[in-house]
Amino acid sequence: MPHKTASRIAVGLAGRSASRRPRPAVASSRPARPTSVPATAAASPPRPVTLADAKRGPVTLPRSVGPPGVSPDDFFGWGSSHGNGKLWVGGLWPCGVINAGSEFVAQDGSVGMKFGWWRATAGTLHITGRRVDAPAPPARAHVPDGYGDTGFQASGVDFPTEGCWEVTGTLPTTRLTFVTFVIKKRA
Repeated sequence: MPHKTASRIAVGLAGRSASRRPRPAVASSRPARPTSVPATAAASPPRPVTLADAKRGPVTLPRSVGPPGVSPDDFFGWGSSHGNGKLWVGGLWPCGVINAGSEFVAQDGSVGMKFGWWRATAGTLHITGRRVDAPAPPARAHVPDGYGDTGFQASGVDFPTEGCWEVTGTLPTTRLTFVTFVIKKRA
């Protein structure tokens, strides 16, 4: 990774993986969907998530090119990105599946990931995340200051559980959603 991008990510997310302090939950701007759980299901523990479950989810597949006219040196995740012409996210995992090793798992069991964003339109980035295949608390997002109104923006997202997650980045004039499946590597 080029020094310029690596330095910006390191500075923007300094201390994130070391402290892994719980961050305030990021609520979705959409109203919550009602969820009904049969009484028998409430008494039994949830079934463990498997890689086979990832095949059933509508995950976003990353593209091998980033935004037009943007150098890979300036956009973390350029070669594994997804965008809509105004906003891109980079650092998506192959096949849309985050297969997280122990270095990504916090003491509370959440899975923490870094994503780079590229803003072709001005504004402060807000990130929300919700699990789409089962009830779960919302994802926690960290968007550090210091990156200006356009161009590169570092971020971190903590997924509180394994499963299929929808993550949305929002600017004042556009939004971008991607879906990823999160699972912890099994020993």
